[in-house]
Amino acid sequence: MCAAASGAAFADPVGITPNMMAATIETPSGPIEISRIQDNANTLSGDWALTSRPCPNFCIQPMTPAEGVTTIGELELIAMLQDPNAMVLDSRVKPDFDGGAIPGAIHMPYTEAADRLGELGCEPDFEGFICEGDDIKTVALYCNGPWCGQSPTAARRMIEAGFPAEKIHYYRGGMQVWRMLGLSVTGE
Repeated sequence: MCAAASGAAFADPVGITPNMMAATIETPSGPIEISRIQDNANTLSGDWALTSRPCPNFCIQPMTPAEGVTTIGELELIAMLQDPNAMVLDSRVKPDFDGGAIPGAIHMPYTEAADRLGELGCEPDFEGFICEGDDIKTVALYCNGPWCGQSPTAARRMIEAGFPAEKIHYYRGGMQVWRMLGLSVTGE
């Protein structure tokens, strides 16, 4: 009976979309596949399941962290992970990144983002960076979820340092929504 019950959890395939079961992204370490957990009974646990963390620090973030920034969802983020001209940046602190991240994301903590614009195609200048031309990467920033202020802070600091707001995308759902949807996470 237990075998039949546990088999039921895997009865229905879980796709990303009706026509996409998985997405393969290229990383410096080789290709990685993003898919959803196939256990139909899977649930969140630990901090990812908490809904009422105290504000501050865990205040609900605006849909758009700065003028000109585009907010995106999971499908757009997966497309950016597959685009060699885009970079997905994990803006979280190192312990959070080490605890599991979106496959293919580059760790660029929010405290360092404005100082690392050279990695995104900008040229250093006396007053920050010059971010012009075709070499400027399109980026997507994310952090822990809709209540996390790390990626909104990174976006604002990058813009202040000279990075064009229209080149920034914000995945507001972050790791909480990514995990809620059962999508692949590094280290798991």
